[in-house]
Amino acid sequence: MPGIKDIITVKTALEEKQWSDTNAFPELVAVVGETTWQVMKARKTLKIEWEVGTALENTEDYENKMFTAIDEGKGEVARTDGDPDKAFKNAVKVIESTYSAPFLAHNAMEPMNFFAHVTADKADLVGPIQTPEFLEKSVSSLLGLPLENITIQMTRMGGGFGRRLYGHFGLEAAIISKQMQAPIKLVYTREDDMTQGTYRPAYKVKYKAGLDKNNNLIAFQAKGVGIGESPLFPNRYPAGAVENYSAENLSVKSNISTGAWRAPRSNFIAGVENAFLDEVAEAAGKDPIEFRLELFERAINDPIGKDNDYDAARYAGVLKLVKEKSNWGTEKPGVYRGVSAYYCHNSYVAQVLDIVKENGESKVKKVWCAVDCGIVVNLEGALNEIEGGIIDGIGHAMYSQMTFSNGKPNQSNYGDYRLIRHSEAPPEVEAFFVDNGIAPTGLGEPSLPPVSGALANAMYKATGERWYNQPFAYADQQRPEKIERM
Repeated sequence: MPGIKDIITVKTALEEKQWSDTNAFPELVAVVGETTWQVMKARKTLKIEWEVGTALENTEDYENKMFTAIDEGKGEVARTDGDPDKAFKNAVKVIESTYSAPFLAHNAMEPMNFFAHVTADKADLVGPIQTPEFLEKSVSSLLGLPLENITIQMTRMGGGFGRRLYGHFGLEAAIISKQMQAPIKLVYTREDDMTQGTYRPAYKVKYKAGLDKNNNLIAFQAKGVGIGESPLFPNRYPAGAVENYSAENLSVKSNISTGAWRAPRSNFIAGVENAFLDEVAEAAGKDPIEFRLELFERAINDPIGKDNDYDAARYAGVLKLVKEKSNWGTEKPGVYRGVSAYYCHNSYVAQVLDIVKENGESKVKKVWCAVDCGIVVNLEGALNEIEGGIIDGIGHAMYSQMTFSNGKPNQSNYGDYRLIRHSEAPPEVEAFFVDNGIAPTGLGEPSLPPVSGALANAMYKATGERWYNQPFAYADQQRPEKIERM
């Protein structure tokens, strides 16, 4: 075909991997030519026969493994306070719910790309990477060059979200340049990127809460499982606020490759924790915000345990602030409201989300967000981070998922991997920052994790149905457990 120089195979498997190395596909075919368009056209004409090296999984396979683990498995008990078993036996009401979320792709708008010029004694690389120091070591290992002969220049990147922590595309560029004995620019197609792997793991968590005759929370249990990791943070709230508390971690194996996705683990657990807390608050007959504040008062005045990794006063502070700014409790007819609050990446966020009905469908109308991240250095940048994280969190909770048939992803581009549309984003996001003079922390992550909980809670008010499985727009929301009234 016109402009095509060669079609080669490259091997990028490393004997000693950096933590940032992923070899979802350690052997690849590369089409090399004069222009991006010419090589992409040529790539589509290729008919390649692949040898299957390991058993291939369907979506049902790993979902069944997680269900079995969370229902029957015994994992690592990461924290126990008091005597949860005894407290549950004495509880007047016991509430149980299981939540799930699928694999997610990163889908940074700029697909993976890297420039490389490798000669006999040195390597010059230029590209968008989050971990240049680790890529440098991997290139040194693969090419057999000393570190001082490798140069990596970083460009601005069109989205990272954890995807560019993993430098395999830079490594591939280097080995292609070496084999071609020429400078090259590697460009992934969208399909290359979405089917490569390094997905946000699929997760499940099973919560259990016990209330006494006065509707006080006396027992809380969390059991989490995920592909390769548990989503739980055992020492985060409500640890420290409940006298009888336990957290258990499990994981299951899969040959689907996974990696860090924006706000790792928090991106799932924050939302479902807040959805469950609302459910418990309803069973207790209490306002969702007041129910949370009662727990924070316990954590402030008489904390349980010694390893609580949050400041309960700052946590409660953002919840009080968002309650005030949103005029909680005074919503107009036809407005359905949900709340959430979470601590991650050293910052505290609380959100109130309003849903209205338009043409019979639920639409997010506005989000209020209170933030304690210490001193805000760049207000415009901070607002951008808050707004972007909220829209990203709503979109992925509503629409996005990766599913698999015989090991092959069923989604490969935006036509079948659903992202939020402009018309579906909230028209208004109002953010408020706590001015406390404390040293600044970070805002790249904290507004995304809890917003799915506020969304689920508002959708419950709008539909009368609890939302347990993401993505909300497609997943079956059938609840396997019910409230037990003793």
